[in-house]
Amino acid sequence: MKVWIDQDLCTGDGLCEEIAPDVFTLLDDGLAYVVEDGNVFSDPGGPDGLAAVPAGQEEAVIESAEECPGECIFIEV
Repeated sequence: MKVWIDQDLCTGDGLCEEIAPDVFTLLDDGLAYVVEDGNVFSDPGGPDGLAAVPAGQEEAVIESAEECPGECIFIEV
């Protein structure tokens, strides 16, 4: 499973980071980005910032996408 965030839709609520802190982080710009192996995919973000979801984090990522008020989390299988 892979995941990315559309920063144009991100509202910066941080729910994704609360639910799956190993996969999502908020940066100083107030927007969420995905993290893979400790690397933040912020340059570029969006669909080019596609990160692999670590084993065991799949359910948390799905919950993050479902709870996201901006509907900006996209999952690819």
